[in-house]
Amino acid sequence: MKISKKMKEIKNDIDRSKTYTLEEGIKLVKNYANAKFDETIELAIKLGVDPRKSDQMVRGIVLMPYGVGKQKRVLVLTKDKQNEALDAGADWVGYEEYIEKVQSGWLEFDACVATPAAMKDVAKLGKILGPRGLMPNPKAGTVTNEVGKAVIEIKKGRAEFRMDKTGVIHLPVGKVSFSDEKLISNLKEVINGVKLAKPKDLKGNYMKSLYLSSTMGPGIRITS
Repeated sequence: MKISKKMKEIKNDIDRSKTYTLEEGIKLVKNYANAKFDETIELAIKLGVDPRKSDQMVRGIVLMPYGVGKQKRVLVLTKDKQNEALDAGADWVGYEEYIEKVQSGWLEFDACVATPAAMKDVAKLGKILGPRGLMPNPKAGTVTNEVGKAVIEIKKGRAEFRMDKTGVIHLPVGKVSFSDEKLISNLKEVINGVKLAKPKDLKGNYMKSLYLSSTMGPGIRITS
């Protein structure tokens, strides 16, 4: 990948041997975010786990107090909880008609919630929703009878984290336009949530490194 002259200068300014505090990291990320749009700030955590072992899979849910700067569009698949979902602010609520719509290629939503009773039919969407991280899952809190609560939390900033095949978790934590205090609150919530998801029998260094970056900016190593 070709690196621009500006990015080379930025990388030369960063002390790669130093691990910055959350406060320092946020200031640096904001300083180097020079795009014409409001860049997203993302946290990447390299875990000391073996992604090949099922008992070392790391995933969980966090509720960021200030959201990530994007209002999520929520689809709820249910027969008997439709009014509850609509009252909570779900964007689309239904059952067979939306299952068929998704099968036809419609994917204009950011999160999908389903009741346990609906999963018998929703399961057929696994090949479509699974690879996109949209498949309802009990561990992610998106298979539940409390659909209203799930919708409200997702709208407020609830997010699922899950490590990838290389043992890294990527999660947006806000926008460059957010105040430092809001970003710190979101970051602390995410870091604590990942700590709580540590596999019980794991030995050694769990969170090996954490990097903060904006959409177009360099990675800044921070403390946990």
